[in-house]
Amino acid sequence: MVGYTVLYEQRHIEAGVIEKVKIGYATDIETYPSGDRYSMHIGTFDGMTLLRYDNSHEATKGHEKHTAAGDTTIDYPGLESLLVQFYSESDAYWKELEGADGPDRSF
Repeated sequence: MVGYTVLYEQRHIEAGVIEKVKIGYATDIETYPSGDRYSMHIGTFDGMTLLRYDNSHEATKGHEKHTAAGDTTIDYPGLESLLVQFYSESDAYWKELEGADGPDRSF
């Protein structure tokens, strides 16, 4: 992602599911007024989004939560709080996958 400095990046692939997290400080404040740039995603190899938080269009759409049921705009609690929320929700998907251990996260 252009226009930001990566602070944290994590990826886990298992049982046909991929979890990807990439967060950083934005250098393009017009596009990312919060000063943060992030994408937190869990989905299937065949393209189904189970859960994603991102601010890809922050200047025009704000902060968003994407699920298989649709997209919603969210109040942005900050990177740390949102990452904790994402991991909590993502863990629910990993627990339902038979034979999957899920990611070994550093925190």
